[in-house]
Amino acid sequence: KFTRRSEQARITAARTDIANIEVALDAYEVDTGAYPTTEQGLLALVEQPPNVKNWMGPYIKRGVPKDPWGNAYLYTQPGENNTSGYDLLSFGPDAKEGGEDDIDNWSEN
Repeated sequence: KFTRRSEQARITAARTDIANIEVALDAYEVDTGAYPTTEQGLLALVEQPPNVKNWMGPYIKRGVPKDPWGNAYLYTQPGENNTSGYDLLSFGPDAKEGGEDDIDNWSEN
């Protein structure tokens, strides 16, 4: 019973992380005029990428978090699912792409 509750808490934490990263990405975009590229990645929220003007970060104070299972969040821009923005994803508890346990910024999961 506690195992399921602890896993649910991790899922909630991942959704919260994604929402917080989205806020940071939106602030970055307002300041610089574009979201970080896939190559720049989420590190652009902490360290100013070369040739990026008007960077006012860091946009995340404690560095880019790992998901609650210890894995990096996957960021792609432009996104395959959010073609006018970006995709942000945790592979969830199984740490594998695909499946019902993935947590992302484009579906209602």
